[in-house]
Amino acid sequence: MLIPRKKTPDLSVPTLDHGAFDLSSEQSERGTVICFYRGYHCPICANYLGELQKRVDDFAKRGVNTIAISSDGEERTRMMADKIGATTLRFGYDLSLAKAREWGLYISTSKGKTSIGVEEPALFSEPGLFMVTPEQTLYYGSTQTMPFVRPHFSELLGAVDFAIEKDYPARGEYTGAV
Repeated sequence: MLIPRKKTPDLSVPTLDHGAFDLSSEQSERGTVICFYRGYHCPICANYLGELQKRVDDFAKRGVNTIAISSDGEERTRMMADKIGATTLRFGYDLSLAKAREWGLYISTSKGKTSIGVEEPALFSEPGLFMVTPEQTLYYGSTQTMPFVRPHFSELLGAVDFAIEKDYPARGEYTGAV
């Protein structure tokens, strides 16, 4: 389990057009939003990433970088980026399932073709959304067992604004006896 205010696992993946992504060397004023998505086969992911693409500049204005990552290979990742018309959203690919599990993501097995007729990979990770500080500690995290009912990027932006204004710390950090 990832713990707020504690270092996250390292994360390095190739990206489509921005060289290698390495979380430990990521440069930003306030952190990085990492959106783990299921893959090209998921129509809900396409809609969700389309929303993130629309918000990349809004996050950047607040000093927050963004990246979308899946275990898809380069070809399927390029197909997803093209599908949503990505212009500024970074896309990482080849996330190992071992690394996905290290981040607390759930792993699913293929059920064949999706509603849009695209074959699911044999194994793939379910969605997760994280905000990691420039010091590589967890600020916000959400993982899901299904593709449905994901956090809204507009709400995350509002939370970032509140956190900046109030100097609000990451919460959920207590690990002692209860």
